Amino acid sequence: MDKKVFVDTEEHMKKTHETLRTEFAGVRTGKAIPSLLDILRIPAYGSHVPLTQVASVTAPEARLLVIQPWDKSLVGEIEKAIQKSDLGLNPASDGQVIRLPIPPLTEERRRDLVKLVKKLTEDARVAIRNIRRDANEEIKKLLKEGKISEDDVKHAHDQTQKLTDKYIGLADELLAKKEKEILEV
Repeated sequence: MDKKVFVDTEEHMKKTHETLRTEFAGVRTGKAIPSLLDILRIPAYGSHVPLTQVASVTAPEARLLVIQPWDKSLVGEIEKAIQKSDLGLNPASDGQVIRLPIPPLTEERRRDLVKLVKKLTEDARVAIRNIRRDANEEIKKLLKEGKISEDDVKHAHDQTQKLTDKYIGLADELLAKKEKEILEV
């Protein structure tokens, strides 16, 4: 049996889990944390780059982020990216630095954020299931090519399903933690 299928499958599922973790870091919980802006991509130098590659982000106060672009011509692009994002924040700029006040979360905003993290989690679940589907197709291809037996196919499908269950479970755990964090007053 070709172990490469399982190694690739688990690697893709791990990446999906890490992506979800990163997206969750960008969902604010009422505190000013620089990782809140990790999800932002800024159009600069002919492509979309992470904010951290074009500016420094600091949290000088509990409810304030300060973004200092290294290239002042990007101030407008950074502001637009923040306004277009699902963060619900309003940047204030003096042309040099961008101040991002973090308002306390209202009950309605908390519910919206919970909906957002549930949607992100569902997207991750779908991605994991798609990875499972691709692995199962690869297993069927190996059967057609005569490289594995029918028994190996059954075992391989079971193993793929176990990986799927594991990573969907991890996504659900992340969701439960983030939901608790958001709803904490």
